[in-house]
Amino acid sequence: MSVPYNNALLAPYLALPQGDKVQAEYVWIDGDNGLRSKTTTVAKKVTDIGSLRIWDFDGSSTNQAPGHDSDVYLRPAAIFKDPFRGGDNILVMCETYNNDGTPNKTNFRHHAAKIFEQTKEQIPWFGLEQEYTLFDVDGNPYGWPKGGFPGPQGPYYCGAGTGKVFARDLIEAHYRACLYAGINISGINAEVMPSQWEFQVGPCEGISMGDHLWMARYLLVRIAEQWGVKVSFHPKPLSGDWNGAGCHTNYSTLAMREPGGIKHIEAAIEKLGNRHNEHIAVYGEDNDMRLTGRHETGHIGQFSSGVANRGASIRIPRHVAAQGYGYLEDRRPASNIDPYRVTSIIVETTCLIGDN
Repeated sequence: MSVPYNNALLAPYLALPQGDKVQAEYVWIDGDNGLRSKTTTVAKKVTDIGSLRIWDFDGSSTNQAPGHDSDVYLRPAAIFKDPFRGGDNILVMCETYNNDGTPNKTNFRHHAAKIFEQTKEQIPWFGLEQEYTLFDVDGNPYGWPKGGFPGPQGPYYCGAGTGKVFARDLIEAHYRACLYAGINISGINAEVMPSQWEFQVGPCEGISMGDHLWMARYLLVRIAEQWGVKVSFHPKPLSGDWNGAGCHTNYSTLAMREPGGIKHIEAAIEKLGNRHNEHIAVYGEDNDMRLTGRHETGHIGQFSSGVANRGASIRIPRHVAAQGYGYLEDRRPASNIDPYRVTSIIVETTCLIGDN
């Protein structure tokens, strides 16, 4: 059974001076698309990521290596401020590598970085809308009546007031922690299903989109741990007439953002349609449970697009169509995506395949 933190007991210890030494929390993606972390002590304040050591862990315990050859190595990739320990302490997003120097099977950042290096002149921007659902320690949706259900969907989306919104204190804590850490979080809102929330990250350029979203997820599950609450990124955590959870992906290149860019947006949509199945393959596990053609989704087996159409695969926001430039929204990605895979395949499809 999970027991929430006793922050009153912890606080005086976190207030103790730590001298010049710094705690660095190395964070990585495990073999099940989850997050792991462990801490090392660094001699002084970190001003250059290159000064951080390559570390290792037991990959046989994270579904990333066999027991007879279990060492997997952590290479620092991005640094964020640590909102849990404060001061000069840091969070370090890491890539995982095998002992022969090759990327681990779960290291999708490595391939994504290559794609973004090839397309850096296009200046790809992303904004991701991360939906998720909160559960209590017993596996019940957080705040729902025990053994029962709340009222039908309707009053909960962007709601206010008791019985309409659940766990706002946890969500506010996560928002502020992201701002402190240096994550480019751009907003939050309560979602259509009760106990379902969304945060948005972006705009971020290239590989930084994946770094920022993964670290925002890490902060969320760590903060929820303090509340004794579980976070689910499953795209359809509850069966029945309840909305699923997605990770809508807003995307543009420099050409799309300039006047006349609508023609580049339309060309990108055509290319995305031509590779619909390839995209669906990396757009999240169990996404077929969500992309049913109901609950503001397009059907997983059919590609579609439209202006202001939330039932389409790709939506062009109405203001973008009116002004003739801006961005597109890919509504297919599920809430449990690896953002490195999704952002890199979108750029690969629209910028590297066929005519640019």
